[in-house]
Amino acid sequence: MPTRRRLKGRRIAVLAADGFEKVELVVPLRALKAAGAEVDVVSLRRGRIRGVNLHMPASRVRVDRTIDDAAPADYDGLLVPGGFINPDLLRQSAPAREFVRGFADRGKPIATLCHGPWVLASAGLLDGRTLTSWPGIRDDLVNAGATWLDEDLVRDGNLTTSRGPQDMAAFVRGMLDTFAETSPEPATSAPRRTSDRQPDAPVGWAISALRWSPKPSAVAAVGIGLAAGAQRALRSPAAQSSGTRAADRAGARGRRLFRGGGLKAVS
Repeated sequence: MPTRRRLKGRRIAVLAADGFEKVELVVPLRALKAAGAEVDVVSLRRGRIRGVNLHMPASRVRVDRTIDDAAPADYDGLLVPGGFINPDLLRQSAPAREFVRGFADRGKPIATLCHGPWVLASAGLLDGRTLTSWPGIRDDLVNAGATWLDEDLVRDGNLTTSRGPQDMAAFVRGMLDTFAETSPEPATSAPRRTSDRQPDAPVGWAISALRWSPKPSAVAAVGIGLAAGAQRALRSPAAQSSGTRAADRAGARGRRLFRGGGLKAVS
């Protein structure tokens, strides 16, 4: 980095929801702050959002602004981390899609990696663009009109993308470069008429990590079950009065199962 504080005076929004891949938010966030940028984590709700390491729960990150309290005009650039849960939640949110479109409409730089481009696809921003991503969503992006390249870093105008955590060093350099520029640069990879081919197999290190990851705890299984049961019970207005009783019954049943060891089979 030729100038450590080259982003001083720049304000960057990090759009994320629960289920963000921890390394894809925390490492770029620290790099942005080290370069002098002011950074806001923008999310769908207040409080602290939960990160993941692949599919395992990780630490939380504090939300600075909700999507309703943030405006693209207030920022100089946008970072969208990946993880497969986080962008799937964001792409279902109309305010989140509009937030991303606000940066694109103004020609402001957008940096994203892994599954993050899903959000751009749902926002209708990928037709005619060239980018990369986690290999598993290659077809989604091609079907959205993009040219997909199997490279560690692809820059196309105001859009900077990488495949995932394996490309973090290249992504951070590219992200800092694009956020430091006063106007978007041309693509560094020449646009192609055809995308790179589909992968022949899943990413090997991800398969290995999942294979050797620890089993989920019984407490986590109970929590997921109770949350799902309560949501179903309270979803319908007609069920409001009976929903509390249903949630209470589900909670009591979950506690009995936990104390009695009934969840050992799924732990």
